[in-house]
Amino acid sequence: MAQQFVILARTGNGDAPLGSRKEIVSRLAGLNTCPETDGEDVLWGPGIRIDLPPDQDPVRQMLLGIVEEEIAWLVIMRLARECQWRVVDMETGDELVPE
Repeated sequence: MAQQFVILARTGNGDAPLGSRKEIVSRLAGLNTCPETDGEDVLWGPGIRIDLPPDQDPVRQMLLGIVEEEIAWLVIMRLARECQWRVVDMETGDELVPE
């Protein structure tokens, strides 16, 4: 099974919004992560897949999965750092801290 993470806002306890769907999709497009077709809830980036919750706006959390481990970690750390998000391992509860 692929490793899964939850993306949360750095502030709050998981209930703070990450942003509107439009803001998130636009911001991630600048980081080479986007849906295959406009309006989809799944965004694809180098080595990763991000699932937006259906019908939630503003978005409070997203599911992140690793598709290709060799390149995913650099992408995940960059997203967390540049977007100021927390990335939490669903299995262990550990938070990944960007360098």
